[in-house]
Order: sequence, then structure tokens, then C-alpha cells
Amino acid sequence: MAAWHFSHPAPTPFKTVKVVKGDLQQNVLATGQLDAVRKVDVGAQVSGQLESLYVEIGDRVKKGQLLGVIDPQQAQNSIREGEATLRELHAQLQQAQAEQQLAAVTLQRNQALAKLQAVSRQDLDQAATQLAVKKAQVGTIQAQIARNQASLDTAKINLAFTRIEAPMDGDVVQITTLQGQTVIAAQQAPNILTLADLSTMLVKAQVSEADVISLKPGQKAWFTVLGDPNRRFDGVLKDIQPTPEKVNNAIFYYARFEVPNPEGLLRLQMTAQVHIQLAGVNQVQVIPLAALGDQIADNRYHVSILKQGKEEKREVAIGLRNNIDVQILSGLNIGDEVIVSRGGAEAL
Repeated sequence: MAAWHFSHPAPTPFKTVKVVKGDLQQNVLATGQLDAVRKVDVGAQVSGQLESLYVEIGDRVKKGQLLGVIDPQQAQNSIREGEATLRELHAQLQQAQAEQQLAAVTLQRNQALAKLQAVSRQDLDQAATQLAVKKAQVGTIQAQIARNQASLDTAKINLAFTRIEAPMDGDVVQITTLQGQTVIAAQQAPNILTLADLSTMLVKAQVSEADVISLKPGQKAWFTVLGDPNRRFDGVLKDIQPTPEKVNNAIFYYARFEVPNPEGLLRLQMTAQVHIQLAGVNQVQVIPLAALGDQIADNRYHVSILKQGKEEKREVAIGLRNNIDVQILSGLNIGDEVIVSRGGAEAL
């Protein structure tokens, strides 16, 4: 930004500043809030008592790390019961298959005797029916085995679910369920804790509907935080969320961008003073916006300068402007003293 040098002549009814070279940016200003780019709720997929919890808020964990254990007794009992049922069904299957084989042999023998007219038609039909019954019994038992095997597989999965592991690298930022509490996984997984990857932060800037039309992804953005207003964190605008938020009858949109956080200085829910750059120029003639006089035409204004103690009007063409300064394209020279106020004030 331009650094203004105020002249110090003898008392004069004008306050003046000199035209200087400086950098000028046109920014959208907004208030934002920090969040993690990646944040997940880690839940329980089985019901039971949270037997152990191995982490505390603030702990940093690695993907796959064991975070806690839900009482595995119920899942273990289901596995033992399923395995016992399967053993019993396999024994029944062996017996049914043996009976089926015997029925097949009996039918073959009766068919041979029938050709010699040594067995009645009724005996032959009974043998055929007996074989069909034994085949059906084998099929029924095989279906029971398949169903119970699926139940056993589910029980083993549920046993694995009693071990709560980290789905990603991150920091424990919230613990919802304490050790000893019972969780019930009915329609949705109850939350145990929340992990956040704080190595990269997401800035959500609340932009008014008047300013949002000027924004587009790829624009430079930066912010400061209340705890360190002199430090600037830079990023690039990622997107503008399409759904607005209504606050006191005013419409706002969220513009988002990411910033690295290698030192861990930035934290969740911090307030950010956000600047999104719409345009910028470097080392150009700039004067305070207050120095502009009457508008003559588009981007053309009158400016008063002080020359040899006398007021003189100049016509200037302006370029970029913000709430403080304006770029001068033509009509003034470096060092010219422009009048910014009048009315008996001394030049500073």
C-alpha cells in the first residue's frame, strides 16, 4: 500500500498529500472461520460397553492405530455358538448324504429286480420316493449350513468391529463417548470421537451477496487471525458454495480456500479476517480516494492540487480503486501536492 508523505509548509487552509508510487489492491473483505480440511467422526458399528479408550483430546494418531475397544464378549459368544451349530449341521449332512446314497443303491437294485418282475411296482415307487426325500433333506441341511456360515461370518466381522481403529492420520479433537459408557448401534453408528487433520486448514469466509458476484476460483486470498494480526496466511480461492445462509435478513455465501498449517498455529473455529483479491497493480501513481473531486465522465474526475501556494484544478483519469486509495492513470505527476481537505486545517 502507498505510504503518504504529508507536506509541512506554513499554515494553509488546505491539507495536502504528495502523489507517490505504490501498490494497490482491490479486495473483498469478509469474516471467516477456520475448520479442518479433513474431519471424521469415528463411530461404533456394534453395540456394547466401551471397555477401553486409549486416547485423549489433543493426541495425534496414525491411520490404523487402536483407539478403543468395545466389550467383545457378545461377539465372541456368537462366534462360538455359530461354530458349534455348523459342526452339528455338518454331522447331520454326512448322515443325510449316507442315507441318500443308500436310497440310491436301493432304487437301483429294485429297478434291476423290476426288470425280472421280482419286485412289485409299489416297492419300486417307494424306493424312488425315498431317494427324493433324502435328496431334499441334504439340500435343506446344505441351505442351513450356508445360512449359519453367513451368520458366523457376520459375528467375526462384529468381533473385528469391537476394535475401534483410526481411519486416518489426525488429531483427536473431540471425545463423545467415555470409557465405561454403553453404545447402541441401531440405525446409525454412535459417535465415539472426532479426528481432524490439522496439517491443512479450510477457511470459510462469509461473503455478502453484493460481493460474491465478483469472486471466482483461483483468486488470491489471505487472512489474519485475532491472536496475530500482523501475520498473513496466503491461499487461493477454492470454491464458492452455492447454497446461501440468511443472517438477520441478509444473504451470505461461503467462499472457501485452504492454507497449510505446518507449525500448528491455526486451530479449529478461529476467526479469520479474510481478504480476497479481485485485482492488483504494483508501483503505480496513487492518491487517497478522498482527493477525488467532481466526476466528469466514466473514470475521469477533477482533482485540486496546491502549486506555489495556489489551488489549481486538474482533470485525471483513474484506474483501480479501493476504499482508501485510487490509481491515477494520467493528469498528475509524482510529487504533485493534491488537496484532500480544506476549511482552515493545517497541512500535516
